[in-house]
Amino acid sequence: MIWPLLAVLCIPLCLAATISPQEDLAQLSAAGNGLIQADERVFDLLTSPKRTWSAAIQFTALNPQRRCAPCREFDPSFKAVAKAWSTVPRQHRNNHFFAVVDFDDAPRVFQKLQLNSAPLVHVHPATEGPSAKSSDKLFTYDFSYGFEAGPLAEQLSTHTPIPIPYKAPIDWSKLATLVALIPIVTLIFRFIRPVIHNRWVWAAGTVLISLVMTSGFMFTRIRGVPYAGNDGTWIAGGYQNQFGQEVQVVSMIYGILGASFLMLTIVTPYQKSPGRQRTQVYLWTFVNFLVFSILISVFRIKNRGYPFKLLF
Repeated sequence: MIWPLLAVLCIPLCLAATISPQEDLAQLSAAGNGLIQADERVFDLLTSPKRTWSAAIQFTALNPQRRCAPCREFDPSFKAVAKAWSTVPRQHRNNHFFAVVDFDDAPRVFQKLQLNSAPLVHVHPATEGPSAKSSDKLFTYDFSYGFEAGPLAEQLSTHTPIPIPYKAPIDWSKLATLVALIPIVTLIFRFIRPVIHNRWVWAAGTVLISLVMTSGFMFTRIRGVPYAGNDGTWIAGGYQNQFGQEVQVVSMIYGILGASFLMLTIVTPYQKSPGRQRTQVYLWTFVNFLVFSILISVFRIKNRGYPFKLLF
């Protein structure tokens, strides 16, 4: 009688022994709501050389004694992406796993990988099966995209069987702020409406935008040039280079030149006093000549071979 009883008791052990590594990981993922808390054994299982699955692994140090503020900031985003992945169909879900390796749970893993900073996200691609790629080189998430869940899901989706169905939760605080601003904006609009409808305001805005744009603003924005040179210079030599501060100076020069011409052609002729009219002619002519000399000197810096100049 004892042998049949022992045989029955050994059935669960036999079944457990037949569970494949992928099924083991699937059970751990389901138990953690889509996220596997990995120790050294589970990490070795996730990164097995012969694996038909891929894995996104976060290396972190969440213990308050570690004082890793970026780890605590990024952890909710990684959990949100892992939870979103747990909602995909099983045939896709069990071919990619999300895991977290905490330094206090698996210090030898950090030592083996020679990791000196956290957080860090590695994606280990599948090496066998239909999901295997030609290169088994791991992917490292670039945190320049930010610590938010949205960019993380977008980047990791290029390494998962199907895109991660992550949707950012509704930010009720921002929505409430927007609703509260509606009556405030409506009240403010009643006071600034005359200004908005004033043609001179639009004329001044158009002139300012034109001056900035013709001075190379979009050139510096598209190329992402620095505001000034490393040595403090604000004029970059050559036609293919320009600093951000140079845009401001050139637009100011253009503005003063344009204003002096307007004063000479529009304001000065309508002066009733001959003496005042003569004074304004001399004044604005001198301003025009002086500022135009400055403009030519700037041009000489941009083009070293230009032979002509006025005052400078």
